[in-house]
Amino acid sequence: MSRARARDLGLVRGGIPGAHNAITDVPGVEVGYTTLIEDGEALIEGGEAVVVRTGVTAILPRGRAGAGTPVAAGVHSLNGNGEMTGSVWIAESGSLGTPVLITNTHSVGAAHEGAIRWMLDTVPGAADQWLLPVVAETWDGRLNDINGLHVRPRHAVAALDAARSGVVDEGAVGGGTGMICYGFKGGSGTASRRVVLGDAEYTVGVFLQANFGEMSELTVRGEPVGSVLKDEAAADAGDLASSAAGSATPPQGAGSVIVVVATDAPLLPGQCTALARRVSLGLARTGTAGSHFSGDIFLAFSTANPGALASRFPAEGEEVVLDELRAVPWGRMDPLYTAVVEATEEAVLNVLVAGEDMAGHRQSVRGLPIERVRELLEERALTR
Repeated sequence: MSRARARDLGLVRGGIPGAHNAITDVPGVEVGYTTLIEDGEALIEGGEAVVVRTGVTAILPRGRAGAGTPVAAGVHSLNGNGEMTGSVWIAESGSLGTPVLITNTHSVGAAHEGAIRWMLDTVPGAADQWLLPVVAETWDGRLNDINGLHVRPRHAVAALDAARSGVVDEGAVGGGTGMICYGFKGGSGTASRRVVLGDAEYTVGVFLQANFGEMSELTVRGEPVGSVLKDEAAADAGDLASSAAGSATPPQGAGSVIVVVATDAPLLPGQCTALARRVSLGLARTGTAGSHFSGDIFLAFSTANPGALASRFPAEGEEVVLDELRAVPWGRMDPLYTAVVEATEEAVLNVLVAGEDMAGHRQSVRGLPIERVRELLEERALTR
C-alpha cells in the first residue's frame, strides 16, 4: 500500500488507527486474495469477447495456524438481498470456526467448495466434523462476465493459501475486483482503530467489499459531494460511468456491501452481534440509505478466549468441561462501537481512493476524482 489512502489525503479525520490501518492489525487475522483479470481473443465465446474482472478474498480469523479454532461471532443484515453462507449457524451458536470468503454472487458455490477442500487439507480433524464455511457475495455483473462462472474452487484455495498478516492491498483485488461503489470504481478496503479500555488496549479492524451506493449520495467528511460529482459527470460527454446502450442492468445504487469486523477485545457472541449492527452507522456516514437492491450483510468476531466455543462430537463417556469466556462489560462497549463506525467509514473511503478507471464487460467506470473531492471540501469549509 505505497499509494496515498483516504487519511493521507485529508478525507478522514479522528480516531487512532493501528500500525497498518487494516483488519490485520488485530493479532492473528490474515487476509489473502486471488484476482482474475483477463481479456482477449482466447476468451471469445459465441462471438462476444468475455471480460473477466473478479476474484476471491479470504479472511482467516486466527490465521492459518489457528484455522478451525472457533471465535465468538455475530451477524447482522441491514438488507437481506444477498448471501452469507453459514450465517444461520453463527446466529444459533455464536461461534465461527471456518474461514470467511468473499466473491461475486454467482461464484458462492465454487468458493464454498474450495473452502471445504482447503479445510480438509489444512485443519487437523476437519474430516471428522461438519463444515459450514462462510462465503459472502456482491454482484459484479457490470464489469465482469459473471455468468461465465470464472471463479473455480482452486481460486478459493489459492486465496486461502495466500492469506497473510500485515499490509492489505485495496481496490480492484480479490472479490472486489469488479465492484462499483457510489458510481465510481469500488472493491476491497480496510481500516482499523485502537481502543483503550481501562488498563488494556484493543484493536478493532474492518474489512469490506464495497459495491453499493448511488453517486448523488456520496458524503465525505459530512459534506454531500456526490450530488455535485453526479451533475459534473452527466455534463461530461466522455463519461465512463454510463452504461452501454441497451444493456439491462440493475439501477445505480444496487450492488451490495459485505463487511467483516474483527477485534481482540474479549466479547460474548451477543456483543459481536452488537458490533455488527454498528456497521450500518459507518456506512450511513458515507451517504447510503441502504438500497432495496443492495445486500448489506455484516459479520463481527472476537479472537479472544481461545479454546472456548468449540463445536465437535463428544467422545462417549467424555467429561463435560464448561466453557469460560471473559468479556468486556456491556456498559463499557461504547468505545468499541465508535471504533466500528469510524473504521467502516474510513474503509469505504479507502476503497474509493484506491479505485482506478476500469473497462468492463457491460460498461466502464471511473475512479473517484480525488482532487475534485478535495476542492469541494475546501470550498465548503470556506463558505462556513
